[in-house]
Amino acid sequence: MEWKTDWGLRGRMFFTMFLLAALYIAFLGVLLWTDQSFVLIVGFMSVFLIAQFFFSDKLALRSMGAREVSEEEYPELHRMIGRLSQQADLPKPTVAVADTRTPNAFATGRSQKNATVAVTTGLLQTLDQDELEGVMAHELAHVKNRDVAVMTIASFLATIAMFILRWGFLFGGGGRDRQGGGGGIIVAVVASLVVWIVSFLLIRALSRYREYAADRGGAAITGKPAALASALMTIDNRMDRVPDEDLREQSEMNAFFIVPIGKGVIANLFRTHPTTERRVERLQELAGEMESA
Repeated sequence: MEWKTDWGLRGRMFFTMFLLAALYIAFLGVLLWTDQSFVLIVGFMSVFLIAQFFFSDKLALRSMGAREVSEEEYPELHRMIGRLSQQADLPKPTVAVADTRTPNAFATGRSQKNATVAVTTGLLQTLDQDELEGVMAHELAHVKNRDVAVMTIASFLATIAMFILRWGFLFGGGGRDRQGGGGGIIVAVVASLVVWIVSFLLIRALSRYREYAADRGGAAITGKPAALASALMTIDNRMDRVPDEDLREQSEMNAFFIVPIGKGVIANLFRTHPTTERRVERLQELAGEMESA
């Protein structure tokens, strides 16, 4: 199956970035109108997020307790990722392993040349060879689509808004706020709440579509969509047997995982991924198309 440029993904990324940029300009206008000290907050957070962008791979690996592993430690895993990288026309990424029972995998890094693909020991113990290849190909598709960089940039506005929402009353104080008895700071906080909600929903929608795109890309790399579908079902079923404390500790990485941690109504409402059932249906449809071609 030949890799094809996903114009649907690119279009959605562009449209989401356009809406976020428009939202950001309006938000900045409100901050300037209410209290100029907020501009300092935006500047501070911009520097912080730029640093996060360049060190996101190290932050993600540390949060998961993952470490880079050599070919001597995991020779089969290295060979698999090296071969799949060649098939995807990508530089071989750094390989990392996290010692946890939670079966999962994720990719991180700001570019194709600085990417890292990480797996958990729980995943290595759960999947067979074809299923593991499907998961690794899915993560490499994220790298090829530059999803990590795009999602890091897209989260900029939501992070700024949340920071102001939490700490706005502590940092407020100048201009219209001092003269207006606190009205300016209230407007800024309300604007932060609106911006956070809108950007949160936009980013979640983009995140769900990029998972579909990575599923299709992974299937294009291996030519085995059924193997990835089987892996998704296996991982999803295994999540129910992982201790709750392990799930709580690692749920903050949901946006990066191949299958998110978390069940229930709230988790489904704000999920970063489509449902496993829907992803499997699409992969099965793709397998049928490949067989009939």
